[in-house]
Amino acid sequence: MARQNYTLTSESVSEGHPDKVCDRISDAILDFFLDKESEARVAAEAFATTNRVVIGGEVGLSDKEKLTEYKDQMSTVVRDCVRDIGYEQDKFHWRTLEVTNLLHEQSAHIAQGVDAREDKEEGAGDQGIMFGYATTETEELMPAPVQFSHAILRRLAEVRKDGTEPLLLPDAKSQLSVVYEEGKPSHIGSVVLSTQHHQFEQDGKHELTPGDVRDIVELYIREVLPEGWLRKDTVWHVNPTGTFVIGGPDGDAGLTGRKIIVDTYGGAAPHGGGAFSGKDPTKVDRSAAYAARYLAKNVVAAGMAERCTIQLSYAIGVSHPLSIFADTHGTGQVDPAAIEKAIRECMDLSPRGIREHLSLNRSIYQRTAAYGHFGRAPESDGGFSWERTDLVDRLLACV
Repeated sequence: MARQNYTLTSESVSEGHPDKVCDRISDAILDFFLDKESEARVAAEAFATTNRVVIGGEVGLSDKEKLTEYKDQMSTVVRDCVRDIGYEQDKFHWRTLEVTNLLHEQSAHIAQGVDAREDKEEGAGDQGIMFGYATTETEELMPAPVQFSHAILRRLAEVRKDGTEPLLLPDAKSQLSVVYEEGKPSHIGSVVLSTQHHQFEQDGKHELTPGDVRDIVELYIREVLPEGWLRKDTVWHVNPTGTFVIGGPDGDAGLTGRKIIVDTYGGAAPHGGGAFSGKDPTKVDRSAAYAARYLAKNVVAAGMAERCTIQLSYAIGVSHPLSIFADTHGTGQVDPAAIEKAIRECMDLSPRGIREHLSLNRSIYQRTAAYGHFGRAPESDGGFSWERTDLVDRLLACV
């Protein structure tokens, strides 16, 4: 029997966290090339440190000469990301940082596995396993710890950017320990929040204390958490190391793809291991993980289970998944084997089938780079299409 009383902790990091700066740049590069060519092949990586960003990886275009033509525009893409995030520090400033561009043409040996030919369908861009998860514990059908950890940082970013809280700076991390009773989230055991801030002089003080920072952020934390979840015995740790002025890539180097648990379910569900950002949707690390979330969410939305995990597996160059596995964690109203059968009937899970079903060949990825790829509202231009629940009726008809 599954445990009913326990504490689960998840974290989030802000768009100004060094690794998230790199995820944002990688996805901005992807969006740039998808705007130029909807079936561009992109695997872009970024590394950021003091006043420097290095970008590398591979790009496949139908006209190979175009990559050279677009090379000079990559610096602008990087600077626009850093400026929008809000970095204007002496040692990490969007205007003065140095950009090194090492992007190159896609490997012909990778392309041959993905490309469709007369004798084969378009194949997966790599081998691997991908997981999707959904649960009824929040309106978004996401685990509560990670969903509300994201919500805290998104709200702090809003008030930082609109000028309401001018002392806040871009780099921040949150962490919530949620206490579950009878299998349901009950309240917050502890809150951890670290945020970069300005150093200033006022009334003889030369820096913000952790108490000062808590006075700024507590209102917004209370604003986004469900009523009653913060209790008198909730433990608070706000800027527990003290002063946090040096932040972003100047404080710690960043790299694309190092926050994969933050990007997904906060540790409440398995992760296949592949990062998302910078990868075009022929890469099943990304597109099949989106499809698995879409399927799990629709299973739960259909009332088939209170919790659902979907696993998909692929081989490089092979068109269709090698396996489909459904687990309803003892909460199912339908046999998991029947769910697996319904999934096969309701959706083409080849790489092209996923891309077409979820309309993934468009520039919708930069917005996914911070605050989670899941639990977001579907957008009118196709962003977060994997969060739709439009497969419910078809799934129900197939079980």
